[in-house]
Amino acid sequence: MEITLQEFNEVISALEKGALRVAQKVDGEWVVNRHVKEVILAGFKLGAITDMSEGQFSFFDKNTFPVRQFRADDGVRIVPGGTSIRRGAYLAPGSIVMPPAYVNVGAYVGEGTMVDSHVTIGSCAQVGRNIHISASTQIGGVLEPAGALPTIIEDGAFVGGNCGIYEGTIVQEGAVIASGVIITSSTAIFDTTTGEFIKRNADGRIVVPRNAVVVSGSKPVIRDGKPLESGVHLYCPVIVKYRDEKTAGSVHLEDLLR
Repeated sequence: MEITLQEFNEVISALEKGALRVAQKVDGEWVVNRHVKEVILAGFKLGAITDMSEGQFSFFDKNTFPVRQFRADDGVRIVPGGTSIRRGAYLAPGSIVMPPAYVNVGAYVGEGTMVDSHVTIGSCAQVGRNIHISASTQIGGVLEPAGALPTIIEDGAFVGGNCGIYEGTIVQEGAVIASGVIITSSTAIFDTTTGEFIKRNADGRIVVPRNAVVVSGSKPVIRDGKPLESGVHLYCPVIVKYRDEKTAGSVHLEDLLR
């Protein structure tokens, strides 16, 4: 069935109100709403390139995806300085966006979450409540294929500066990602508390466990079962522990910043 412009506008409006989401938890498991992603993709076909220039800045994009407009009673704090939030993105009341930042179509940002300077949140990414996405971090988007889950950051997580969380990675509740950690669909994460690598879930996704504290590390290059004599290592995120009261106290500063 062909998607009409009317259906597209209705779905986009529901996404912006938070009445509809690209993905959500059902019985404890994340489930993607394939149709919503298909509607978003149809918007590019339905739209025509138009002049969206403002002042001295030139912008040309599909007229179906203009910059989203907010009002004060939306309850979202968007600090002046170059932020752009695309139509079809949801920002909950109590969320904060520092400049410059970019939030793409289909993304969801929960209540009390801080999107810091130079952060990009990709299309359809799901970012929960009371999270700090620190400066210069990228949360990747997964718009295609339509049936694929997007990148997900669950409630209460903390993502440090200059991180990259990509390709449908799931960061579970309360996890702490230290500055500079990069996680993709092919990243091996080593858990020092068990002495084993984290196994992918049933969908083949990398899942950062609940309350895990992850830092940048390395692992030796192995050939024929032995480390290379050159001592060359490969990048490898490492779980050094699981979050406790001391860790929680170190990120409590975020509450004071709000």
